[in-house]
Amino acid sequence: MKYGVIGTGAIGGYYGAKLARAGKDVHFLLHSDYEFVKENGLYVDSVDGSFHLTDVHAYGDVREMPPCDVVLVCLKSVRNQLLKELLPPLLKQPSPKGGNGTLVVLIQNGIGLEADVQQMFPDVQLAAGLAFICSAKTEPGRVNHQCYGYINIGNYSCRQQALIDSVVADFREAGVDANEVEYHEARWKKAVWNMPFNGMTVALDTQTDLLLKHPATLQLIREQMLEVIEAAQACGVKYIDESFADKMIDNTLHMTPYSPSMKLDFDYHRPMEIDYLYTRPIEEARKAGFRMAKLEMLEAELRFLQEEKNRL
Repeated sequence: MKYGVIGTGAIGGYYGAKLARAGKDVHFLLHSDYEFVKENGLYVDSVDGSFHLTDVHAYGDVREMPPCDVVLVCLKSVRNQLLKELLPPLLKQPSPKGGNGTLVVLIQNGIGLEADVQQMFPDVQLAAGLAFICSAKTEPGRVNHQCYGYINIGNYSCRQQALIDSVVADFREAGVDANEVEYHEARWKKAVWNMPFNGMTVALDTQTDLLLKHPATLQLIREQMLEVIEAAQACGVKYIDESFADKMIDNTLHMTPYSPSMKLDFDYHRPMEIDYLYTRPIEEARKAGFRMAKLEMLEAELRFLQEEKNRL
């Protein structure tokens, strides 16, 4: 299968490079570091073994890329309006005999992403990519993979199960632990970690490990996690309970001290993904009759910090 990567950053660069290293046909759309990667290749500094891709299918213009069987969208969700221009050149049309069109996998954080992209492209097949990884790109053409790295795929509107199966199999062949999961449950389970840690590291200007070292912030993180779990239950998620919060905290205690993507965005004066990470799940929970009071407060703090940062 032919893969396209939109957003060759910490996430797209890592997963795309792993697939390419395994011999998959991967085509990368780049922006600021296009010339660097075209000339020097793509570097992955990884706890699981570093490597360098010297021959990269790199593009600075999506119109020069071929139609793909699978497109991995790894843009920050604040830039999803660009998909109206970026996706069409990469989409394959289903054949008259019923063959597959393109599968678009949104490897992004938040709730409601697929519903909004489906409105833009009613006929496109979509899946969620839930990445569990500590990774960053702070210089051109180099991804720093610090911890974890597995990915779950949740089918949102893909009509061919074989296509989902092939993506999972390709990731596994590339050395990435990948599994298919139930979409709705997976999105909310990811939010259990994302909503407390992304916002709290920004609000308190810290990293994940320090939040868990202090009893007061550890308690607050757990309470926020339980709030997300209750919201998920109100929204119909069945297989989630208090034990999942304890599991997420234990996993975080064992990971490398980490600045989540929202903290890096804030530090580098980039827009934060507040809408899909906070506003949308809070709204969905409210519609289901549950109020996420602590996370409403955190959302307000993040919006204040974002506006003050923009004003300076």
